[in-house]
Amino acid sequence: MERLQKLIAQAGLASRRQAEEWIRQGRVSVNGRIVTELGEKADPERDYVKVDGRLIRSSKRKVYILLNKPRQVICSAADPEGRVKVTDLVGAVGRVFPVGRLDYNTEGLILLTNDGEFSRIVASAGGPLAKVYHAKVRGTPSPEAIERLRRGIRIPGGVRLSPCRIVPLKPGPNSWYEVTLTEGRNRQIRNMFDSVGHPVMKLRRVRIGFLTDRGLEPGQHRRLSPEEVERVFAAARGRRGKGGSWNRSAASDKL
Repeated sequence: MERLQKLIAQAGLASRRQAEEWIRQGRVSVNGRIVTELGEKADPERDYVKVDGRLIRSSKRKVYILLNKPRQVICSAADPEGRVKVTDLVGAVGRVFPVGRLDYNTEGLILLTNDGEFSRIVASAGGPLAKVYHAKVRGTPSPEAIERLRRGIRIPGGVRLSPCRIVPLKPGPNSWYEVTLTEGRNRQIRNMFDSVGHPVMKLRRVRIGFLTDRGLEPGQHRRLSPEEVERVFAAARGRRGKGGSWNRSAASDKL
C-alpha cells in the first residue's frame, strides 16, 4: 500500500506537493470513491486510482533531465496561453514535470523528472543542493546594502529570508553578482535587489548542487547519468544522517 500522492508522483503526473493539492481539491478517486484526505493509501496492483477520471499507471522507467532554460519559456507542463514550455524543449522523453520554477524571463538550469522523491529532494528548502545564480543589477549596491542582503531580509508579504552568499563578479555601471541560495521563494532574488533600490536586469541559474551549465547552451538539455542521480540521493541520505531536515512544503524556486 502506498500513499496516493506518492503513486501519482511515481506515475509522472506531478510532484508530490502538486498531487497533494489535487487530493484536497477532490480530483483523485480510488475505486470510484473521491478521496480528499492526504493519508489515504492504495495498492497499485489491485486498486483503480484516477485523476480527473483518468486511470493512472505507474511509470517504471525513471527519467532525469537537466535543461538550460532560455528566457521567455514557462516552467510548466501546461499553459492556457500557449507559450513555449520547458517540456516542449526536451522532446519525446515521456511525461515529465519541472522541479521547482524559474520565472518567464529568468534563464538557466532546471531539472525535469517523473520521480517524485527525486523532485522533493532537489526542491526542498534547506536541502542538500544549493542553487547558484548570476544576477546583473542596475547600478552598484553599496557594501552595506549587500551585507544586508547576505544576512537575510524581509520581503513583501512579511517573509524573512535565510542568509545567503553574495559575491561580486563584474563591476560597472550595471554590476554582476553571484548569489547562492539554500531556499527558493517566489521572485526571491528580484525582490532582494529591489529592496535595496537596484533592480535585477538579467538573471540566470548556473548551478544546482554539483550540476553546472557547462556544455549546455540555452535551450539544450541532457540526461543525468546514473552516477549523478545516485549522487543526489546520497546527498539526501547524508543530510538525514547528520540530523538535517528539509522543508517538505518547499518553496517554488520561481526566482
